[in-house]
Amino acid sequence: QVQLVESGGGLVQAGDSLRLSCAASGRTFVSYAVGWFRQAPGKEREFVSTIGRNGGNTNYAEPVKGRFTISRYNAQNTVHLQINSIKPEDTAVYYCAARLWAVSTNAIDYGYWGQGTQVAVSS
Repeated sequence: QVQLVESGGGLVQAGDSLRLSCAASGRTFVSYAVGWFRQAPGKEREFVSTIGRNGGNTNYAEPVKGRFTISRYNAQNTVHLQINSIKPEDTAVYYCAARLWAVSTNAIDYGYWGQGTQVAVSS
């Protein structure tokens, strides 16, 4: 079992950079693939990025490719989402999620979720 806590959200201006972090508890974090998802007001939760257990097998949603970078540090039980050139349409609550073994871009495949961190982007 794993517990997740996101941090790093806030109010930023378009064009700024932001780094979100996901801290995981548990000694078996290396067994979990991790995904980032986001949910904007009035919209469904959507896939943002995933990373495999050993830091490989990264995937990105089309709207964030080239601007977002996911990374993980298993020794510290953390996953980061670096956001560059942030846009107003990136405004959302960002969630990290974990599932055993393989990555997935489908939120329904993830059994463990953090509470989310709010990102608001002003134009």
